[in-house]
Amino acid sequence: MSTLSPPIALLLAAGRGSRFGAHEEKLLQPFVHHDGRPGVVATATAATLLEVMPVLAVVHGEGPLADALRALGCTVCMTGQDGPREMSASLRCGLQHATQAAGWLVALADMPRVQPHTVRRLRDALAAGASMVVPVMQGRRGNPAGFAQSHLPALLSLQGDRGARALLESPALVEIAVEDAGIFADVDTPEDLQRLRQNRG
Repeated sequence: MSTLSPPIALLLAAGRGSRFGAHEEKLLQPFVHHDGRPGVVATATAATLLEVMPVLAVVHGEGPLADALRALGCTVCMTGQDGPREMSASLRCGLQHATQAAGWLVALADMPRVQPHTVRRLRDALAAGASMVVPVMQGRRGNPAGFAQSHLPALLSLQGDRGARALLESPALVEIAVEDAGIFADVDTPEDLQRLRQNRG
């Protein structure tokens, strides 16, 4: 029986980004990392994850986004230029490249304000045996969400753009209380980007 590797983060960076324009264009917008380093939206998100755990980034194809994530230290896999761009397709791509992980923290590449302490608490809960974890602040759930290896078949069977949300209605879900408004803050529009640039909290 093979030994599972520690939980990893799956950074989903292959979506459409239609409300902003091209998804890759959105993720390559300049954005300062939480530690003050210059970067772009996707690398700011990935850098926080990398402080805590290995990151497998899922992108649509080769290009500046894949290059930037590799340079940061992420492993990169690709959905393929002709493949679907739904969130479930990105998730399957990542999972198929990381089936031996004990669990996965599923992170969206357009959420650069999630804090390292939140990632650490979610990672630790997965490593301690939690089946599913999600961060919560003031009674509201945010991202990223974590899943143990036991959920691999269900995750691989997901379809469309709902991602893994359908699984989070399970009584097995563990809510992790955090003080981190970044769990709600994504970049869907240019206005979102400007607001997050101004808010370093």
